[in-house]
Amino acid sequence: MAEEPFLTNRLNSVKYALRGAWLLLRSESSIQIQAAIALALTLAGFYFEISATEWALQLLAIGLVMGVEGVNTAIEELADYVQPRRDPRIGRLKDISAGAVMFASVLASIVGLIIYIPKIF
Repeated sequence: MAEEPFLTNRLNSVKYALRGAWLLLRSESSIQIQAAIALALTLAGFYFEISATEWALQLLAIGLVMGVEGVNTAIEELADYVQPRRDPRIGRLKDISAGAVMFASVLASIVGLIIYIPKIF
């Protein structure tokens, strides 16, 4: 079987990634909440006219949280597929991946506070 041309392969990869992002946004309440927060922070960034560096930090923080949440969701879905019944080993994996989301969220919140507290007060 012949390989797909390079450009076709890349375009298919983008198509699959967009489908995955859409599935996350459509079906996962945690990503929906994070997307709403991201939108609010984007609007706040325009309102407070944050610097290019602050934009970069804010966007990296948003991307980190949403990316880790996506990986967490994939781990949970895979774990439920592999072992549909309650299993302490699977629960440990899910807890670890949720902990990674918590780390990213706490640090992203700190970035947001560093950016916006001086502008508000």
